[in-house]
Amino acid sequence: MPVEPGVSRTGPMPKRILGCGRSEAWIVVAALGVLALTAGIESWLGRSPLGPDGRFGWWDGNIWSNENSQRVVDAYSFSHIVHGILFFTLLWLVARKLPIRTRFLLALLLEAGWEILENSPLIINRYREATIALGYVGDSVLNSCSDIAMMALGFLWAYRMRVWASVAAVVVMEIFCLFWIRDNLTLTSSCSFTRSRQSKHGSPPGIRCTESPRRASVWSSAFPGSVSPPPPSSACSP
Repeated sequence: MPVEPGVSRTGPMPKRILGCGRSEAWIVVAALGVLALTAGIESWLGRSPLGPDGRFGWWDGNIWSNENSQRVVDAYSFSHIVHGILFFTLLWLVARKLPIRTRFLLALLLEAGWEILENSPLIINRYREATIALGYVGDSVLNSCSDIAMMALGFLWAYRMRVWASVAAVVVMEIFCLFWIRDNLTLTSSCSFTRSRQSKHGSPPGIRCTESPRRASVWSSAFPGSVSPPPPSSACSP
């Protein structure tokens, strides 16, 4: 989001994305290496390449479907684009002296690490217990790699665009997902914090977290009186 030194925000966009010549070729190879490593580790952990049905698909927009998190793109791809914008901002704040190519690689590793952790047997089993989503099987390898690519798009967007454009993109995607699937990264984070406090201090009155097969939502507490779509499983009520 912050302006990078030497990057014009008013003139034509340069042809190069993160550098020039061999340096750019190196980061492309490194990015592909991160994707390959992620796919290899997840396959070793038992993740399905294309999902339980073994079918390739470009899109699934139903978060209650068993095809959610199995295809190339789904409703939560927007959250991973937001990840990329946030990772760019975080790394600019704490490591701005590092070359942008290095920060891009670090962001890829962060996202890949999260995907591996999220789809490990430990987290999947914990998710089933927390949400009573007994049929939850985690992401397909294809979807995990796509999530990393979505993060990369968000990172590059933040790098190339003005600050206001990155802020606007985050706001638009969060609001869009809020009213489309009644869930987004903000609500997921809020519910995670709420669940942590509940585990320590008990459930505060008026808080109800409705679980989707992939994310936790606090739609009911954010919009009292609204009707959430009836999930196949739910938990976390006062």
